[in-house]
Amino acid sequence: MAVAVVADRGAPITRPRLGGETPALEARDVVREFGPTMVAVDGIDLRLQPGEFLTVFGPNGAGKSTLLGLLAGRLRPTRGEISVRGQRLDPGSTEWRSDIGVLSHHGMLYPHLTASENLRFFGRLFGLDALDERVERGLARVDLSDRRDSRVHTLSHGMRQRLAMARALLHDPYVILLDEPYTGLDPHAASVLQSVLMSLRDGQRTVVMVTHNLVQGLQMSTRLAIQVRGRLVWEAARGEVDGRGFESVYHEVVAAR
Repeated sequence: MAVAVVADRGAPITRPRLGGETPALEARDVVREFGPTMVAVDGIDLRLQPGEFLTVFGPNGAGKSTLLGLLAGRLRPTRGEISVRGQRLDPGSTEWRSDIGVLSHHGMLYPHLTASENLRFFGRLFGLDALDERVERGLARVDLSDRRDSRVHTLSHGMRQRLAMARALLHDPYVILLDEPYTGLDPHAASVLQSVLMSLRDGQRTVVMVTHNLVQGLQMSTRLAIQVRGRLVWEAARGEVDGRGFESVYHEVVAAR
């Protein structure tokens, strides 16, 4: 296995050998600028195969949410290219959208619709068949079957987060992008979410998760990365990392940048 290193600015990072198959998700020298002085994402390269689960850690302001926005097609890169299953991601197109599921801070739920109505609405947008069955299965997956007829604005934060996860997975996407999914969850909601995330490690889906939670991030991942000032400055395969010492590694890497 490759050994992770802290890279100087512009230096390559040693990565695990991934083989020659078409990656599920690839970013090539991606840059996103906001005005002439703000570089939120600064030359990021990623190559993820089906079945990989990458957790990205980093301090506030590191550009992690911007990176997910680029990978989700919600933002255009200033420079560089992103591909999903070998096809270049074009934010102006809709063909690739069924390949990606996104859980963001916003949840993308309609507060005055019920839980089941929200899922049906998004299911119709994707043109899904067997929609009633998908909705019921999605609600059961996140332990919300008994709240199917509750309007979203009456649900707790944890329930809304779980419903947003059901929405993100309703169309069985190949690539799943998660932005701080554990934030504000009570122990039961966190346990349900963790069970769902573990089920995604089925060897078929590719997951990128951004989180500040070092313990839960380590439990989920097959690969780890630390993002600082818009760059991935440290990467490793999960099997190369001693979980007991990772917190110290994380703080050392962030402090060095």
